[in-house]
Amino acid sequence: MIASILKTKGAQVMSVAPDDSVASITRTLAQHRIGALLVVEADGHVLGIVSERDIVRAMAGGGEATFRMTAGQLMTRVLHTVTPDSSVQEGLQQIAVRRVRHLPVLGHDGRLVGMVSIGDLVKARIAAAEYEAEELKAYVATAG
Repeated sequence: MIASILKTKGAQVMSVAPDDSVASITRTLAQHRIGALLVVEADGHVLGIVSERDIVRAMAGGGEATFRMTAGQLMTRVLHTVTPDSSVQEGLQQIAVRRVRHLPVLGHDGRLVGMVSIGDLVKARIAAAEYEAEELKAYVATAG
């Protein structure tokens, strides 16, 4: 479950305001070694997401002028989300189908409770596969 990932990694989500510059966003991404930031209004309402990929695409078309843009201008407005009750497999399917790398996690009340990345999901899936393999080995060892 996504909830178990959040329990391990924590629920803190880095965010920026809609009027923050892309230059500032780039520094924040690099400083925290993360790939995306949610764009959030002062009242906590999530407006969108800005990722490294968004910045690279904008740079390809606009060059250095991209750094003078704001989060609100650059962000992806359509958010693909999961809930804490979503399975890791559901998260991986969303990422594969939607071609995104980060999924905000929304509680049942629609409030933001965290964010998971493709790396978080793959790591959880590998851990589950390793656990299953060990359980199978233990079963075979005791059955023989």
